[in-house]
Amino acid sequence: MSPTLSPTLDLPLTDRELAEPLAKTRHTAAFSLLEILVVLAIIGLIVGVAMSNLGGVFSGAQVKVAKLFVTSEMEIPLTSYRVDMGDYPSADDGGLNALWVAPGNKAGSWHGPYAKGNAAPLDPWKHPYQYKYPGSHNKGGYDLWSTGPGGTDGGEDNIGNW
Repeated sequence: MSPTLSPTLDLPLTDRELAEPLAKTRHTAAFSLLEILVVLAIIGLIVGVAMSNLGGVFSGAQVKVAKLFVTSEMEIPLTSYRVDMGDYPSADDGGLNALWVAPGNKAGSWHGPYAKGNAAPLDPWKHPYQYKYPGSHNKGGYDLWSTGPGGTDGGEDNIGNW
């Protein structure tokens, strides 16, 4: 085997001189552990900030869903019940549940269920919606409300149809 010659002086290269360019290439082409950890920390910070901002987006949507339910979604089922039964459901009729289950004392006139599903849904915070007829806020009508994120009836965060 003939020795490899130096490109400039035509002298034979040693094994170390042959290996040096390969070692430099291998060493400079990789990321250090510290660089990788810094990048992961930055990505973690960005994800944390993004997740905390999404919480505000979803909480605003929950209030809108509850407001839509109490002001619009139950209006047609309650009106349909009133047309068939002669009045809105009272506490004796089962309250809001009378839209899904015939009241025992008026089963002959009941043509329901008047709303989708098998029972009254829960609000976005997993609390039952509150219903009262005759209403305290809507004289001559009904009151329908969510206890809001706090879950306390009469709290400042209650969401009602008034």
